[in-house]
Amino acid sequence: MTALVVVSAAAPSLANADQRDDLQVESYILPVGSPRPSLKELATPQGREELRDLAGKADPVARLAQETRGPVTSYAPLSHQASGHAQEEARTGSSAGPSATAPEPPRKMTYDECKKGLGSDKKFYVKSRFAVCDGASFVQEWLQNGRLAGASMFNVRVVGTIARDSRTIDFQYYFTDFETTGETGALSMPITTKGTVPKTWPSGAHFTRGGNIPGTKTWAQLEALRTFHQTVNAKPGQGSGRSDVLFAVYEPAVSYTPPAPWKLDGDTGGTLFMLAPRWDAASYLPNSTGGGNPGKKGAATFSYDTTLILSAKPGAEERAEAQHVKTAFTHPEDTKPYMSAKKVPGQTVKDPLHRTVSAKRNSDNRSAAVKQCRRYWGAGYSHGGTRDCDEYPFASTYEGAAEHDYDPEVRKFNFSVKPIAKEDNQAGGLILKGFYSKNRILDGLDDGFTVKTIG
Repeated sequence: MTALVVVSAAAPSLANADQRDDLQVESYILPVGSPRPSLKELATPQGREELRDLAGKADPVARLAQETRGPVTSYAPLSHQASGHAQEEARTGSSAGPSATAPEPPRKMTYDECKKGLGSDKKFYVKSRFAVCDGASFVQEWLQNGRLAGASMFNVRVVGTIARDSRTIDFQYYFTDFETTGETGALSMPITTKGTVPKTWPSGAHFTRGGNIPGTKTWAQLEALRTFHQTVNAKPGQGSGRSDVLFAVYEPAVSYTPPAPWKLDGDTGGTLFMLAPRWDAASYLPNSTGGGNPGKKGAATFSYDTTLILSAKPGAEERAEAQHVKTAFTHPEDTKPYMSAKKVPGQTVKDPLHRTVSAKRNSDNRSAAVKQCRRYWGAGYSHGGTRDCDEYPFASTYEGAAEHDYDPEVRKFNFSVKPIAKEDNQAGGLILKGFYSKNRILDGLDDGFTVKTIG
């Protein structure tokens, strides 16, 4: 996001109170790590021109992460750039079958992790569905009679984290890298911080807030304070559908008004990039309100695509399944059933997989896959029960082998089947089951995930 705010007014000169000067503040909001001229360089025409050039090249309208899912995507434009992600590590292990599971997703993030994850050009860093951050860099040019008198800047990063089985989201704000040069009113400039929820789906949801967000503080006070937080909690029963799902937009906002004698006719500042929290109480996910246990209340997450990692490395329980998926991604022409120009989904956030909890659809997907295993490898494809018919996309997704039976407009046979060792197939199923549970993957098209193989 890039914002250029230009506001002007007449006010007493800093140098001479009897002289009337035209004062002008130009305010830019850039990705927090983006390269830009130093404040010293901004004192030169070349530096100012470089800043404007950087602002012109930045994505001016993107407000939400590219990986955002659900109705939130209709609220504001998505980023054209993928978010920063945590380094993915291959799963390895020596035990098979019953011990296989998906790893626990990270639920904490430090300031340094956020800073590193955003890097020099990312608008968002998604460490997991329970640990995300965004940020912005605020740069001000202070002009007198059209000439640069001074410059100032500061950075803001916001880290959102969610504890396990919790409906409370903690947003930690970090104000850092305060710099000034030349003649400015920055040190006494009041800066107001707010965390707003401008839209929810369904509408009309109410939230309980906590924390110590300070409201308005001067530049000097915020530099000393550096960090504070706000918590947001949504009680169950406010969502829609059987999963009691509540989607929302959370928008950190920073505004500032230069102090006297910089008597300007408006505020400068702006909003950071939006985050997309979500609350649910789905009966098929942990901490559900179902099962006759009123003490369970569902949990919160962030409504972003996440990635299932399958390891093809030696020793990985699911190795044969990962190798099958890898072939489906990289050499679909070598997979069965045959289909011209086959391209299976789940490889990118623009074409993700979607979970189904329908027992019938799961069974139909499984039957359609087995039919193709028998077609190509014969009735004895199981080799005496030692092999299973592995299918991708998974039977527990809407994109499974029977998708064409439910939606004739999709391409028929856009899936892959292959007999693999029974232990590997079962391990892959357990990993997928754990992945759904630990990442709170919802049934339906308002949620999604991708798949990646390593090794």
